[in-house]
Amino acid sequence: MTATSGIETPLTRLVGVRHPLVQTGMGWVAGPRLVSAAANAGALGILASATMTVEQLRAAVREVKSRTDAPFGVNLRADAGDAAERVRLVVAEGVRVASFALAPSRELIARLKDAGVVVIPSVGARRHAEKVAAWGADAVVVQGGEGGGHTGNVATTVLLPQVVDAVDIPVIAAGGFFDGRGLVAALAYGAAGVAMGTRFLLTSDSTVPPAVQARYLAAAAKDITVTTKVDGLPHRMLRSELVEALERSGRGTALLRAVRHAASFRKLSGLSWAQMVRDGLAMKHGKDLSWSQVLLAANTPMLLKASMVEGRTDLGVMASGQVAGVIEDLPSCAELVDRIMTEARRTLAGLPMGAAD
Repeated sequence: MTATSGIETPLTRLVGVRHPLVQTGMGWVAGPRLVSAAANAGALGILASATMTVEQLRAAVREVKSRTDAPFGVNLRADAGDAAERVRLVVAEGVRVASFALAPSRELIARLKDAGVVVIPSVGARRHAEKVAAWGADAVVVQGGEGGGHTGNVATTVLLPQVVDAVDIPVIAAGGFFDGRGLVAALAYGAAGVAMGTRFLLTSDSTVPPAVQARYLAAAAKDITVTTKVDGLPHRMLRSELVEALERSGRGTALLRAVRHAASFRKLSGLSWAQMVRDGLAMKHGKDLSWSQVLLAANTPMLLKASMVEGRTDLGVMASGQVAGVIEDLPSCAELVDRIMTEARRTLAGLPMGAAD
């Protein structure tokens, strides 16, 4: 199916995509297959690199390039010890966009921009958007509390207009988007496009195991929760056996459970106990974490891998936006993008323009 003609916005002009849609860089989910499918459909696909070694990232970038000629991006961790090496890789491979979950430094932004890479950090507060805009970011993704994974508590409909009014760079709305009506609503607020994670996770181009996708499709709004029990930070995800157990656990039981999970996942990750604790402490972000949360914070990527790669929903966590409660199918990326853009044009055409006159 061929996607319908696009809607031109500052985002499409900035990065060279046909449609103002972004597939977010979800760890263990946004690999070469999904990213290239999203890019070929006319959206901006973002490759998740935090769970990859540098060599794995190089191979993944080259695989995406072998599958598509369209622009795509790589999501980077600004606080990674090898961030400079990854930036050099992105530049050398000619990747169009570098996105960040945590704000990159002014120097890192300048280095990427000097090389012609578009820099798009993600933020969850107006002041963070103002900071990265002042540092030279080309655009910003603003995620409201409806979004999956680590999230805030301010709804997109409240946060988005604040950020749009505060900065003069393109703003991409995230958190609660899955269809053409949402895209039109975001554009009406002044956004340049929308970013979607859960909606792209639930496509036939996603590598997430079918049994896990079935859990998402079966979820109602009440089955999606925000918990701090995994790593000490507000984390939106599907309710699961592990999440329910963590929510019920006292500190002592939670610590024993965390040690048991850490021992299991230490073998998969190859990390030493000291490395795991260091990584967990580094993820505190100023929060007062218990020791069980420190261990789980270090293992969060492996908890996600258990579900997203291995299909072990009993051992892992499933990050999810609230939109999982209203998604009911698994279209291809091409079908999804075509559907969203067709609905957006139909919605725009049906608006009662001038009805108040």
